[in-house]
This record gives sequence, structure tokens and C-alpha cells, in this order.
Amino acid sequence: MLADIDRHAPDEVWCLGDVVGYGPRPNECVALARERSTLALCGNHDLAVLGTLDVSDFSGDAAAAVRWTQDVLSPDARTWLGSLQPAAARAGADLFHGSPRDPVWDYVLSEEVARFSLLETEAPIVLVGHTHVPIAVTGDAESAAGGHAAAGYEVDFGTGRWLLNPGSVGQPRDADPRAAYLVLDLDAGRATFRRVQYDDGRTQEAMRAAGLPLALAQRLEYGV
Repeated sequence: MLADIDRHAPDEVWCLGDVVGYGPRPNECVALARERSTLALCGNHDLAVLGTLDVSDFSGDAAAAVRWTQDVLSPDARTWLGSLQPAAARAGADLFHGSPRDPVWDYVLSEEVARFSLLETEAPIVLVGHTHVPIAVTGDAESAAGGHAAAGYEVDFGTGRWLLNPGSVGQPRDADPRAAYLVLDLDAGRATFRRVQYDDGRTQEAMRAAGLPLALAQRLEYGV
């Protein structure tokens, strides 16, 4: 995915959180995110690994993965994750792991919730993560329209305010197992949803070798 990003020569790279908490290489993921991200947020799984959130708030497999990550995370990675916040702002865009209503936990999966989130902000573009599902919703005080954003979908910012979720790099959940990210061109007023094939089999092998829950490894194959 990073190689695909480099083809666009971006001015900045933004990470919306959950760098760790599921996968078998948390320290490597933190190192890459720290090196490549101009701006990075913390997500609920990051906060659980740090102990800021109670592991009991997570389901069985997710909780098991959090505890495993706590055991292997390096002090340096822990320090960097602890320096992050779940929300940030850039010129023309507000960024949240969850949403403006709850930067940590809120799931934006419907037009209605997206509209409520847009009402909480004033930025032309609102970026959210957390759900692992790429979406694009435009709206105002009265209504909102949009939904799942498939690979290659393009947004024209000239049509109004938008809430966008780029999807997930490592745990996509829209039945497309490819890594997902979003290219924003604020000067041109355009966003493009991107998908990149990666060797999920190699990641599955590493998860099984680490003793992570089998279901978490299996779902990578199907993007669910």
C-alpha cells in the first residue's frame, strides 16, 4: 500500500488510528506509521493496548488480540502511541478515529449518523475511521446521501460537504480483502478511493504462528 501511495507523491500521509491490536507485527506497524505519517490518530484498539480503555469493552477475539499485543509491544512503540490523540484538524478537513460525536467509539455506518457527524463540525471534509468500511456521504442540516465507496469511486467536493471513511489497510470489512486507502486532492477538490492487493496469506501464517485467534486470521481472506 505504501508503494502505491508513493506513486501519487503525496504532500502528507494521514493515519486515522488502530495501528495495533489485531495483527502479528505491531512494532513494525508502529515504526512504519511513525516514519511515514505526517499526522496520526490513536484508535480504540491502540488505547486498549495502552491500557487507557478496559479490555473488557472488547469482544472475545479482539480482547485476546489486545492482550497479546500488550505483551509484545516495545516501550518505544508504546510511548509513540501514547502521544497520539483520537482527533485532529488540517486546513479544510477535520479528522476523527470514530466521529465528531465520539472520536473514539462512534460508528458511522449510515446516512443519518453521517449527517449528525457533519452537523457537529464546520470543515468541508470530515474524515473518519473505526468501522473498517469505506464510505462517502454528502449532507447538510436537512438530509444526507451516500454509502459504501467501492474501489475507484471518486468524490467531487464541489457538490457540498462530505464525510469520508477511507476503509482499512489491514482489516477491511466490506467483503473486499484488499487494503483500502483514500487519495485527497484538496486543490482539485477531489477524492479517490483506492484498493491494493497484498499477501494476506503471509499475514495469516504469521498470525497463526503467534497464536492469535484463528477467526481473526481467517477473516482477512474474505474482508469481513
